[in-house]
Amino acid sequence: MKKATKKEIEELKSILIDKYKDAKTELNYTNEYELLISIILSAQCTDKRVNIITPALFEKYPNTKELSNANLDDVKSLINSCSFFNNKAKNIISMAKAVEEKYNGIIPRTQKELICLAGVGQKTANVFMIEYENKNLMAVDTHVFRVAHRFGLTSEKTAIKTEAELSKKFKTDLHILHQAMVLFGRYICKATSPDCAQCIAPHLCKTKDTFKAN
Repeated sequence: MKKATKKEIEELKSILIDKYKDAKTELNYTNEYELLISIILSAQCTDKRVNIITPALFEKYPNTKELSNANLDDVKSLINSCSFFNNKAKNIISMAKAVEEKYNGIIPRTQKELICLAGVGQKTANVFMIEYENKNLMAVDTHVFRVAHRFGLTSEKTAIKTEAELSKKFKTDLHILHQAMVLFGRYICKATSPDCAQCIAPHLCKTKDTFKAN
């Protein structure tokens, strides 16, 4: 597959920022605790489903103190329509306990600290910091990975390596570009039957093939 030129990358960057400069996550939250929980639950699950699940969860467990003392089976029952709910229930309780014990109930704000929490990997940590603090970071989910490959921005096989390459090529406005590529991939540049008629940069597309991270 042909790789995008530096000029094409700059053009795509400009188009994405112009189209999606005001875009925000579609997850519903009111504070950093709710945001982190929602991001953890959203792994391999739709934001729409997470938004259905979380109101009851947050009503019963409104903070890390309450969640750290939660009954595992009760949490499972509240999120059982979410993919991998058994592991996610264990993780969010463990995360809450760690935040209470190590950070006095305050969600940490650095990647190094966040990825030490149960259920939080590099992508989750970056998404949290992108959304809550507008950090100049890139996070690669299935949509970003697919869009990046279709536009010839990378040929890397893993999300982490793709993140590094996108960060190097785009350099600035990464928080906007992350959200732009998520929404563009979710609604237009879909895995199957991409809506090419609605593409914002059809002249820059290299392929319609579907790509998945290893």
